[in-house]
Amino acid sequence: MTGAPRIRARLLGALTAAAVALVATAASAATPRPSLDSTAAIVTDAGSGAVLFSEHANSRREIGSTTKLMTAYLVLARAKPGDVFTAPAYNATPAESLIGLHKGERMTVHDLLRALLLPSANDAAWDLAYNVGDGSVSRFVRLMNREAKRLGLRHTHYANPIGLDDADNYSTAADLAKLASIDMRIPAFAKIVDLTHATLKSGSRVRTVVNRNDLVAHYHYVDGVKTGHTQQAGYVLVGAAHRSGASIVSVVLGEPSVARRDSDSIALLRWGLDQYHRVVVFKGRREVAAAAIHQHGGQAKLVPAGRAVGRAEVVVGGKVVATVRLVTAEVVPGPAFLRRVEGVLEGVLISLAVLFALLACTLVALRIRVVRRQRARSAR
Repeated sequence: MTGAPRIRARLLGALTAAAVALVATAASAATPRPSLDSTAAIVTDAGSGAVLFSEHANSRREIGSTTKLMTAYLVLARAKPGDVFTAPAYNATPAESLIGLHKGERMTVHDLLRALLLPSANDAAWDLAYNVGDGSVSRFVRLMNREAKRLGLRHTHYANPIGLDDADNYSTAADLAKLASIDMRIPAFAKIVDLTHATLKSGSRVRTVVNRNDLVAHYHYVDGVKTGHTQQAGYVLVGAAHRSGASIVSVVLGEPSVARRDSDSIALLRWGLDQYHRVVVFKGRREVAAAAIHQHGGQAKLVPAGRAVGRAEVVVGGKVVATVRLVTAEVVPGPAFLRRVEGVLEGVLISLAVLFALLACTLVALRIRVVRRQRARSAR
């Protein structure tokens, strides 16, 4: 960069920390894979969807009340928390989880969602589906299946908004993990499933509900998401946890008991978080690249700091896991003087050429006109 000022950019000092990528690696001997009692299980990265652990994860299973993950997703997309719904009649069996809604009772969507996701109230699920479905639970179920297809849940189908046993109500561990990851990106959803309990103040009376996902109360790094249980599904739990920037989702299906459901889930979540470690890709204030300067023979050095002129991406397994801005380390000069002159002259010459062409066309047109007039006079 001959002749260019050699002044370091003042924003260079903005980057003092190293560029770090959080990377999940293959399990080491120090972290053996958990031994589970589930019929299917998975652990995925909540952001990228990368699979860290998988056992029969694509096998279709009945999923119990984890069906309500889609019920909640649709409600959050189509209703406002402050909306008030009037409960329809719901004929429950003695074993169902309920908050005791009666026909005609009015409750906010916010409270109904907390009843849906914490104690897994079936009457709340029916109320939400009926009202979001414009008075038709069947219509709501059709919307559930349409949304499952749109989200790419290829092995999922719904027969009701609750999760009651039905041959046409099924999913897989992989699909449930994907749906839970999507749900957890919705702040209202994530806030609810991270509660240990809640007080529902709308409705005909005040109710207090407790989260059936015991892991949320017992482990500070667990932040969701949903339990399920029926005779056919067994005990089911979709879990979520975070640590030091890593966020993962776990799923266990077909567990024999609540105790095994919880112990297998926490084992998977701990194992999944242990797979992550931080990698220093490059330290701050270091040159990482050089870029050619347009209309100049030199180059401008680039560093990660300050005002961006580009970016560097850290890619692991085809996924971008970190991005760092790049700026020039020196003032980038404008085009050299002669090249600027060349550019100006080039523009002038083009303009003159166009002008001469127009002038020539005009002269030809005038000459033709004069000749025609002379011929006309001679003919007279």
